[in-house]
Parts: sequence; structure tokens; C-alpha cells
Amino acid sequence: MINVQEVSTKKELKQFVKFPFSLYKNNPNWVPPIISEEMAVFDKEKNPAFDTADAHFFLAYKNDTIVGRIAAIVNHTEITKQQIKKMRFGWFDVIDDVTVTDALLQKVTAIGKKKDLEFMEGPVGFSNLDKVGVLIEGFEHLGTMITWYNHPYYKEHLEQLGFVKEKEHLEWRMPFKNIKLEHFAKAQDLIKRRYQLKALNFKSTKEVMHYADNMFDLFNESYSKLSTFTPITNKQREYFKKKYISFINPEYIKYVADKDDNLVAFAVTMPSFSRALQKANGKLFPFGIFHLLKAKKKSKDVIFYLIGVHPDYQNKGVHAILFNECYLTFDKLGIENCIRTPELEDNTAIQQIWKRFDPKLCKRRRTYRKNL
Repeated sequence: MINVQEVSTKKELKQFVKFPFSLYKNNPNWVPPIISEEMAVFDKEKNPAFDTADAHFFLAYKNDTIVGRIAAIVNHTEITKQQIKKMRFGWFDVIDDVTVTDALLQKVTAIGKKKDLEFMEGPVGFSNLDKVGVLIEGFEHLGTMITWYNHPYYKEHLEQLGFVKEKEHLEWRMPFKNIKLEHFAKAQDLIKRRYQLKALNFKSTKEVMHYADNMFDLFNESYSKLSTFTPITNKQREYFKKKYISFINPEYIKYVADKDDNLVAFAVTMPSFSRALQKANGKLFPFGIFHLLKAKKKSKDVIFYLIGVHPDYQNKGVHAILFNECYLTFDKLGIENCIRTPELEDNTAIQQIWKRFDPKLCKRRRTYRKNL
């Protein structure tokens, strides 16, 4: 007998957050979140995503033991302004029992039908800056702090229940030595002169923050045509500035501006915190924070988190300026590997940009859809 209950107390919410710790115990490739930070993600008082979305969190029990979890999300901006009548689900984890998966998804289905929505898709989060997709290839590779990990049977469960592929995301990895300065050094110099552009590098977080609002404006413009896009609100940008931008090494953030100091492109990269998070095992204190700070200074793996180019400058080679600045910084830091976050399978333009560096596909993840 499967019993699915909606989370209603802080204790239950913590159980929701901690369930993957038991599900993936001893898995060498699962990267645990920091429990307190994950709790904050689900806190209506702390996460501004709740200004434009509702979320319900469910736990599945079998013989009084937690055997699954799921979040059901209604994004009002997506539904009312974009006219996409989608029911979202995310933070989906389950034992290898399809009846548990079915019971959890029935709760999501019920909410979607009550809201008169047309289909459900997941796993996805509140917005484009959240994690996305079920891992379907690459289980042998270490996860990252900005992606979900899962067991191979998740795919089979969803497909058995009538879900079909909606979108596929690819993750690539390449040795830093594959990036040759001659591939873009001359080109970026020419592009700077042709369009009167300049690269902006930073030594302090304060310098980065001076342009941060402009970067989020540019993010909204450069990603607006993606089918999965929901714009970042002013309140959300403050949240992301505090949560991410203030913590990332300033030298890992690159901007390109025009002659009037308007941003036309950005690249947000970060050291890999995967091994540090495994050592922290969900806790910042007493020792977790030291593992993270060490990784911040000494990690030899770098993650390309976000890259955006203003629509007026797309297909004009501006990415060469970003790559040039990243190369110069990473070379000094002795970076060994570059990891790219999930990119849509049909985003052939970005794949062509990276092609000359001979990246290797290491993971494939998928969102699934089912009509309501």
C-alpha cells in the first residue's frame, strides 16, 4: 500500500530534502546539496520564485518508510502571460517501484486538472536557473551542484506510465588543453574593433555587482526565445545575486560591453564544487564550509554555467571575446577540465561554437511530457 501525503510541516520538509541522501547513499557520482540551502529554496519567505508560482511537495510512504518525493509547481507567469498551460514537476526521486512513481505523479496530475492545465512536464524547477531533466545517459560521471542525479530506472518508470520525450539536454566535457588561443585570439581582436566592444574583467565582487542588474536584463533578452523560458523578475535577481554571484570568484565572470558601457554579452563560470559537496555531506558546519572554500580557490575543474549574447550581436563572433578572456584566466589558474551545463539538444548554434574544441558528450538528460 502506497500512501502519498503533502508536506505540511518543517520536519516533513526536511525529510523531503533529506530523502535523496538515503536513496543515493554510497553512490560515488551523486552530489548532495547543502541541506539548509535546499530548505531555503522551498521557503516562501526566502525564495522569490513563490511570488509568481505555487508549489506543493509530496512524500510517498510504504510501510511507514519514505520511498519517494515530488514537487508539483504551477508557474503563473508561464500560464497567464505566455499562455502555456503547463503543470510542472521536479525534485522527483523514487525507489525502483513504478507504483510509487505512479502514485506521486497522480498527485501532480490532480493539481494540473484542477487548474485546467493541458499537460505536465518534468522534471523541471521554477525557472531556467533551476535544475532540469532526468539523466538518461552518463550515470558513471560525477554530477554537478546545478544538475539532478538519478538512478537509471527513472526513465523506464516515466515511459511505462505514458510519458514521452519533451526536450533533451546535452552535457559536454573537454580538457582545457583542447582550447587553443589561436582559435579565437585574432578573431576577437577584429570583432572588438569592428563593433567597438571591450572585455570587462574583475578583481572584486563589488565590481561584478555594478553590472549585475544589466547582466540579468541581458539574460532575459538573450534567452527570451527559448521555449522553456520564464523571465527573471527584479526580486528574483536580488535573490540570485546574493545566492550565486556574490559567491562566485569575480575573475570567473566575464562581460563584454559596447562603447557606451552597455553589456552585450556575458559568461558566468564557476569552479566545480562537486567533490567538496560530497565531503560536506549536506552540512556547512563544522567542516563543510572549509571544503567549499578550498574548492573555490583550488578546483582544477571549471563549469560553464551561463553564456548570453544580446540578440543584436548574435552570430557576430562575440563569443570569441568571452572565450579569449576565459582562456587567459583559466590558464593562469591551471584549470584542467571544462564542463558545460545542460544545453538543449536542438541548440545547434552553441554546439557549433564549441565544436572546434573537440568536446565529448558525457551526459544526456530529458524532460518528459504527458497530456492531462
